[in-house]
Amino acid sequence: MKAAIYMGKENIEVRELPMPECGDDDVLIQNIYSSICGTDVAVYKHGPNTGHRIDVGGEFGHETISRVIAMGKNVTEFQLGERVYPYPLYAKNDTKRAGTIGGFSEYILVPQAKRNHSLYEVPENISDRLACLIEPFTVGCRAARRSQPKAGEHAIVFGCGTIGLAASVALKFFGMDKVMVCDLSEYRLDIAKQLGFEVCNIASENLSAKAEHYFGVAPSLTGQTMDADVFLDAAGAESILGQFMEHGKIGSRFVSVAVNNSIRKLDLLHLTYAQKSVIGSGGYFPEDVRDVLEIMSSDRWELEKMITHEFSIDEIDRAIQTASDSSNSLNVTIRFQ
Repeated sequence: MKAAIYMGKENIEVRELPMPECGDDDVLIQNIYSSICGTDVAVYKHGPNTGHRIDVGGEFGHETISRVIAMGKNVTEFQLGERVYPYPLYAKNDTKRAGTIGGFSEYILVPQAKRNHSLYEVPENISDRLACLIEPFTVGCRAARRSQPKAGEHAIVFGCGTIGLAASVALKFFGMDKVMVCDLSEYRLDIAKQLGFEVCNIASENLSAKAEHYFGVAPSLTGQTMDADVFLDAAGAESILGQFMEHGKIGSRFVSVAVNNSIRKLDLLHLTYAQKSVIGSGGYFPEDVRDVLEIMSSDRWELEKMITHEFSIDEIDRAIQTASDSSNSLNVTIRFQ
C-alpha cells in the first residue's frame, strides 16, 4: 500500500508498505478520503512536537472516511463494504495515536474493532467527500456544546477554518438564533456567507459596531455592548480573549478550542462581578459523533462548500502547502483511488 511517512519539517515521503494483515479480532479498512488537519500543517511547517504527537518515520493523518475490506474470523459486528468513520482515539487501541492512525495511508488496520467505539457506521446519505470532515466537525461540535448554548442566544465565532465553521453550524443546530463568523480571510468568509452566516472581516471592519447592529445591545460592567452570549475562539489569536473581557456582556461565556499555549492573565474580579465564564474545549466524545452524523445527514447546510481543494496521496506535500494558505483555501482533502 501507499503511505505518507512523516520525515520531519517540510519532509514527507510516500512509500510502498506491506499490506496490514487482520488478526482474528481485527478489521482492515480502505481509506476513501482524508482531510488535512491544522495540526498536520503545523507539524509539517514547524517540525515535530508542534501539532499532534507525530513521530519521524511514522504514518500520520486522522480525519478520514473508510470502507471495510477484510475482517478477522471472530468479527461479527461489521459487514464487508460498509463505510465507517474510524474514531481516532480508539482506532488503534492507543489514545496516543489519535493523530497518527494512518489517514494518509491507503489502508488502516483497526485492532480489536468495536462498533460505535473504534468504528462508526456512516449513513449513506452523507457523501464520501463530506464524511471525511466528521472528525474536525466533532471537535467543533464539542466546542459548541461546551458553550452551553440555549435557544435564541447569539454567538461570535473567531476563526473561519473547518473547526470554526463546524462550531458555527453546531451552535445553530443546538438552537442559537444568530451566529457571526470573524476572520481575516475574505476567501473563507465568503464560504461562511454561502453557508448562511453573518460575517466580519476584523482586519477591515469594526467588530463592535457590526455586532451591535446585528445582535442588538446588552449591559456590561462598563455600559452597553454587543448582545453576544458566546465568544468562541477557533483562531488562537491572543487578542480574542481581551475582546471578550472588554466587550462581553454580563453573563457571557468564552470558549477556547484553538491551539494556544500562551500564558494569560485574567481579571478575576471582573469575571466575578460580570458573571462571565472562561471555558476550555478539546477533543470530542461519542455524543459529538452522533450529533455530527445528524447534522451532516440533514440538508440544512451545503457543507461540501467547505472543501476547496482535492489532491491524490502522491501530491500530499502540495496538499499540505495549499492547506496552510488561509487566503486561498479552506478544507483540503486527499482522495484515494
